Amino acid sequence: MTSTLHPDLARVTARIRKRSSGSRQEYLARLDQARQETPVRHGLSCTNLAHGCAAFDVQDKLVLREAIQPNIGIVSSYNDLLSAHQPLERFPKLIKEAAREVGAVAQFAGGVPAMCDGITQGQPGMELSLFSRDVIAMSTAVALSHNMFDAVLALGVCDKIVPGLLIGALSFGHLPAIFVPAGPMTSGLPNDEKAKVRQLYAEGKVSRDALVEAESRSYHGPGTCTFYGTANSNQMLMEVMGLHLPGASFVHPNTPLRDALTAAAARRAVRITALGDEYTPVGHVVDERAIANAVVGLLATGGSTNHTIHLVAIARAAGIQLTWDDFSELSACVPLLARIYPNGRSDVNHFHAAGGMGYLISQLLDAGLLHEDVLTVSGRGLARYRDEPFLQDDGMLAWRPAPPSADPSVLRPVAEPFSQDGGLKVLAGNLGRAVIKTSAVKPQHRVVEAPALVFDTQSEVLAAFERGELNRDFVAVLRYQGPRANGMPELHQLTPVLGVLLDQGFKVALVTDGRMSGASGKVPTALHVTPEALGGGPLARVRDGDVIVIDAESGRLEARVAARELASRRPAQVDLAHNEFGLGRELFQLFRANAEGAEQGAMALDLPAVEAPASVRKRAA
Repeated sequence: MTSTLHPDLARVTARIRKRSSGSRQEYLARLDQARQETPVRHGLSCTNLAHGCAAFDVQDKLVLREAIQPNIGIVSSYNDLLSAHQPLERFPKLIKEAAREVGAVAQFAGGVPAMCDGITQGQPGMELSLFSRDVIAMSTAVALSHNMFDAVLALGVCDKIVPGLLIGALSFGHLPAIFVPAGPMTSGLPNDEKAKVRQLYAEGKVSRDALVEAESRSYHGPGTCTFYGTANSNQMLMEVMGLHLPGASFVHPNTPLRDALTAAAARRAVRITALGDEYTPVGHVVDERAIANAVVGLLATGGSTNHTIHLVAIARAAGIQLTWDDFSELSACVPLLARIYPNGRSDVNHFHAAGGMGYLISQLLDAGLLHEDVLTVSGRGLARYRDEPFLQDDGMLAWRPAPPSADPSVLRPVAEPFSQDGGLKVLAGNLGRAVIKTSAVKPQHRVVEAPALVFDTQSEVLAAFERGELNRDFVAVLRYQGPRANGMPELHQLTPVLGVLLDQGFKVALVTDGRMSGASGKVPTALHVTPEALGGGPLARVRDGDVIVIDAESGRLEARVAARELASRRPAQVDLAHNEFGLGRELFQLFRANAEGAEQGAMALDLPAVEAPASVRKRAA
C-alpha cells in the first residue's frame, strides 16, 4: 500500500510546480493545440500520403491510406559499433509484426546518432558528446516532422541518447511515446577488478596488454556496460518516470523475455493513441511529479551526476523548471538503497537479480518517497511498476509482484538503507556552484582543504603525475572544461591517477567545470562548476597555492582568498583554438557559442517559454 507522501517530496514538488506554472501552462496549451483525435494522416494531401507509404506492402499501404488505424513511428539509435545499441537492429521487425497483430502499422521514422563515451573517453571526439544530446533531440524532431504518426517508440540506451530522444519526443508532446531499451550485457570481469587493473596500469605496474585484456573481459558482448553509469541510470529513470513498460530496464538483449517486452511495447503504443480510450501523450506523462520521481530514483540508487544536467534539460523541454537546489533538498530525505559499481562491488545484473526496479519502487512508494498518482505508459498509477515481467509456461508475457531483496549487500529496504541520504550535494561559495557525488566517497574524504594546483587540460594533470609532481596534498583545479570552452567532456582519464594518490595517503580532490558522470568514484570531486571559467567564472582567477576547501558536509566550495583580492585578479588567458577543429569539432561552434550553464541543462537549444528562477544564473556569461 502506498503511504502518505513524504512532506519534503510534497514541498519540493509544490515548489517546482509553482516555479513552472507559466511555462508549463504554455507548453500544455501547445499540446492541446496539436492534439488530433483522428490520425494525423487525415491532414496530409494525397501526394504527401503517397510519398509516406510508397515502399510499403499492399496490406500496410491500405491501412495507411484508410487512416483509421494508428501508425507507430520508430525512432532508433541503432548502430553496430556500440554494444548497447547493436541489439536494436532486430527491434523494428518485432515491432512491425506486433503492430500488425492488432491491426496497426509501424514505420521506421528515422535514426539518431549514438556515440560512445567509452570509445571517445580522453579523445577529442569526447568534446562532441554532450552536444550530441541536442543533435539527437533535433534528429528525433526531424524523424517525426513528417506528421505521419500517432505514437512513438523510442529505441535507445546510453548517455546522451535517451535524454536527447526524450527532449525530442517532448517537442511532439501530444503523441504517446514509449521508450524501448535493449538491456545490459551479461556480467564479465567484475568492475572493481577492472578498476584495480586500470590503477595498476597508471602506476606502471602492469602492461598495456594486461589492461586491454581486462577491459575486453569486462566489455565483452551485446548490451549496455554493466556498471551503474549514465546509460543504466537512464533506464532506471525511464522506468521510474513511467516511460518504460514495468520491469523493462535490465532484461538481457536477444532473450525471449526481451523480445516479448519489445512486442508488448508496440501493442501498448497502439492502445494509448488518441484513437483509443487510454490516450497517454508523453507531455502529460512527464509532469512535475514525474520529474520529482526521477530525482528521487537517481538519489536512491546513487545514479549518474550527468543527470543533474540532463534532467534539468528534460524538464525544460516539458515547460518545467528544475534546479540543483531541488536535487539537494531531496537528497537530504531520500535514503541510498542500492550499491552498484562504482558505489559498490556489484553490477546492474546483480541489482536486477536481487529484486531490481520492482523492489526499489515498492520500497520508495511505501515510504511516501515517490508520487504514485502519476500517468504512465502502462496506465494510471506508479503502483504498476512494483511488478516484474516474466514468461508464463505458455510463453505469454505476464507480470507478478517483485520479490523482496535477495541480496542486502546490493539492494536494501528503506528501513535499513546504506545511508540516510542520497549522496548528492550542491556546493556553493566564492568559486561558484557545483555538485558532488558522495555515495562512493568515504566519509573521511568528504572534507578536503589543500593548496590548489591549476590545470587547463587533462593532459597537463597526467604529465604532472608522470613527473612525480602530484605526490602531495592538493586540490586539482581543472578549468576551461565547460560547455562553452570545449563541450564539457567527461574527465575519467584522471580517475586512476587521482585514485593512486588517494590510496597513498594524500589529501586529493578535484574541482572542475567539466563532467565526471556516473563513474564518479572515490575521489571527492566538485563537478559542473557554474559559471564556467570561460564565462567569467571565478575558477579563471584561481592561482597555484590558493587554499581550496571542498566540504561535502556543509556544502561549501571556497578559495581562501580575500574577496577583494579574488575580484582584482585578471582571469587567466587560455588559447582554446585547439578545441575548435578536428574530428568534427569545427561543426559545433554554434553549440559552444550558445550553450547555457550546467545548472540550466548545458543546452544550446533555445527552448521557448522557460525562464530560470531568479536565484539561478541563466547563463554563464
